Amino acid sequence: MITSIENKQLKQIIQLNTKAKARKKAGLFVVEGVKMFLEAPDSWIEKVYVAEEFAATEHGKKILTDKGVNYEVVADAIFSKICDTLTPQGVLTVLHMPSYQLRDCFPKDGKQPLLLVIESLQDPGNLGTMVRTGEGAGLTGVIMNHTTVDLFNPKTIRATMGSIYRIPFVITNQLPEAIDEVKKQGVVTYAAHLKGRRDFYLEKYVGATAFLIGNEGNGLSDEVAELADTYVKIPMDGKVESLNAAIAASVMMYECKRQRMVEE
Repeated sequence: MITSIENKQLKQIIQLNTKAKARKKAGLFVVEGVKMFLEAPDSWIEKVYVAEEFAATEHGKKILTDKGVNYEVVADAIFSKICDTLTPQGVLTVLHMPSYQLRDCFPKDGKQPLLLVIESLQDPGNLGTMVRTGEGAGLTGVIMNHTTVDLFNPKTIRATMGSIYRIPFVITNQLPEAIDEVKKQGVVTYAAHLKGRRDFYLEKYVGATAFLIGNEGNGLSDEVAELADTYVKIPMDGKVESLNAAIAASVMMYECKRQRMVEE
């Protein structure tokens, strides 16, 4: 059992929780909680750490046995210090970062792709919410530039609620080139933009579709926005000019899902 915060493994966990550079260098990230532990692909798991109290309960023992992985027990007083959450559930898992190519964002079952293209989003909760909501709406992949908030930020990971395990993603230094590539694959691109004159609900999304979502404060850059096939707007009453980025993306993805369900 680990009983000291000076333990080398625990120091690494703290680094992985707090520093994006450390995560990128090690190719590792951290998830907390029972759900995230149980849903984690076995091939991604590097190491599992459990609180002393959790490991001693029948419930904890069953969870660990069912998952069938080796784990390290950490003293309760120390375990809380390596967690990013205020009320840890007693399980912390260190995982390998997955690697995807752009082709992985295109379904292999004949279904039409639904892509989310994200530029310089800064709020980890927004990004995680987009991934989670996207899974529910049939999202097949996410493409984001390198200045978007780290997908493996603990807050982002929590907001995905496990969808991080199932939605392919590509992080690129050349977002315009990536957009050009998906357009070559027949994907129609729509920019949620204040310059949009056409009502979002009037477009058809039953074919290959990508929604472009920009920074919370500044929106899409001109360079990226100009690559969109169509500017669209989400109609709103009152004096509201725009929606939260995650809400806007969710509305658009679920309209796409609705249209595709009608077509089936």
